[in-house]
Amino acid sequence: MESTQQAEQQRSAQQRRRQLLEAADRVVLRDGPHASMNAIAAEAGITKPILYRHFGDKGGLYRALAKRHTDALLAALRAALDAPAERRRRVEATLDTYLAAIEARPQVYRFLMHPAEDSQLPEQGFDVGRHSAPLLRRLGEELATVIRERVDLGPDSEQLARVWGHGIVGMMHGAGDWWLGERPCSREQLVRSLADLLWGRLAEVDDREGGPGF
Repeated sequence: MESTQQAEQQRSAQQRRRQLLEAADRVVLRDGPHASMNAIAAEAGITKPILYRHFGDKGGLYRALAKRHTDALLAALRAALDAPAERRRRVEATLDTYLAAIEARPQVYRFLMHPAEDSQLPEQGFDVGRHSAPLLRRLGEELATVIRERVDLGPDSEQLARVWGHGIVGMMHGAGDWWLGERPCSREQLVRSLADLLWGRLAEVDDREGGPGF
């Protein structure tokens, strides 16, 4: 009986956490990097101390939102990489998936990657850079794993896959951040240009034997 009650309490807590994250998402979509704990608590219909009880502080809430969105992005990137198409097309589809995600929800992207520089909120000391760096590192490691599974890079495969994974994520992040702010070209043009930059060595390597290919 006790274990059943504990399991029910755990399910209830997980459901409540999802509801709070959905409320936070709505505020972030509206306010971007200016989203405050006060606004999120009000959106969820609770007091700020209750929000703190679930997430600790804004950093805890940020990490929970970052994981939520990173999980969804990684699933979409893997789907693009595994699509039944030739390799160049999959490279372009993967780049486009990332750019489409930040274009579709720019306020979420800015909340995750940029501080509110002119904010007068009590949380203005929140260091977004300190929290966003692990997010980019996670993307880099995940992409490295995908590359290592799909491409035969020779005796230094693991190290080279990590170099490529973090390098590609850094390129996508830097180019995407610039493009989202200035819109100097179409998304399609940016995708083609970045794919051209990546294509040299990728065109030469073989798919790993027995792997899903790349």
